[in-house]
Amino acid sequence: MKDKILDEVLNSKNLSQYGIVDWGITSVSRPITWKYYFNWVNKGLNGILKYLEGDRRDKREDIKNYFPEFESAIVFQFSYAKKKFELDKFYQSEKSNGLKIASYVLGFDGIDYHYNLRDSLNEIGNQLKEIDPDLNFKFSLDTQPILERDLAYRAGLGWFGKNSMFISKKEGSFFILGSLLLSKDYSFSEPKIETDHCGQCTRCADSCPTNAIDLDTRTLISNKCISTYTIEQFKDLGEAPQGMENSNGEIFGCDICQEVCPWNKRLLRVREFDFNATDISEKEKHIREFFLQRPLEDVLEDLKSLSNRGFQRLFKSTPIERTGRVGLLKNIRFFSGKR
Repeated sequence: MKDKILDEVLNSKNLSQYGIVDWGITSVSRPITWKYYFNWVNKGLNGILKYLEGDRRDKREDIKNYFPEFESAIVFQFSYAKKKFELDKFYQSEKSNGLKIASYVLGFDGIDYHYNLRDSLNEIGNQLKEIDPDLNFKFSLDTQPILERDLAYRAGLGWFGKNSMFISKKEGSFFILGSLLLSKDYSFSEPKIETDHCGQCTRCADSCPTNAIDLDTRTLISNKCISTYTIEQFKDLGEAPQGMENSNGEIFGCDICQEVCPWNKRLLRVREFDFNATDISEKEKHIREFFLQRPLEDVLEDLKSLSNRGFQRLFKSTPIERTGRVGLLKNIRFFSGKR
């Protein structure tokens, strides 16, 4: 059974169509880093990310709290590295207006990756069920009460960087983790835990304009993080993280700590990417043209004239729908100096 699954479903040719660049399996249901997560939340370092507290915090202590049938998990890395490196070239061009959006936003055709990857995981899960009809599964992304980076760590795919990101020797950190939780144990053997390869490097923390990275605990102070401010703070409360004026034009999310990581720089050196491809989806094209290519004054005027419902219609099923028109106005006004 396991050999058939490996040959038919988990082969690189099949997985590459979903943008998967690596995968691993673990049968361990309890996270290794649970106490660190628990303490981080108890200290209030999750800030305005209240959905990480309470019952959803406690469920993360064991996958079986969410999926009682759990016997193993297949963890996948869905890469958006090519889009990230292509965007870097764009930001250095004359077409750029100086604003930046986190590269994962455009990395999955401009569609919210939760929809995109959910469909991919369900397709792969159904392929497994065709081989083993008695199998039950659930998919897991960052919306389920699962410590997904810890799950990837247990699957031997990488380690926790000093910026709290999950880093792979082969793939850097420009990827999204997605998993299939299975009712049967498909692990071949329990994988070897990856060694920490950050060494003495502190480039991520040194480069963070708002000092949001706690090197001692390798965690984020969420209320200092540019991503938290630009994505999760939906209204203008009059305060931005101290030091944000030194950032690089980020209006939705932030890639700064990943951009300086040697493991991501290595990926660009050793992997061949075709940046001449013109396969840009309509949603991605619309986001780029609306936010990244026009004069800031035009972007601001259009956002001010749009209704909230009109904004939702324009950017439905994209990541920026979450923050909304008012949140994007807040972010762009900060960088334009127009309040």
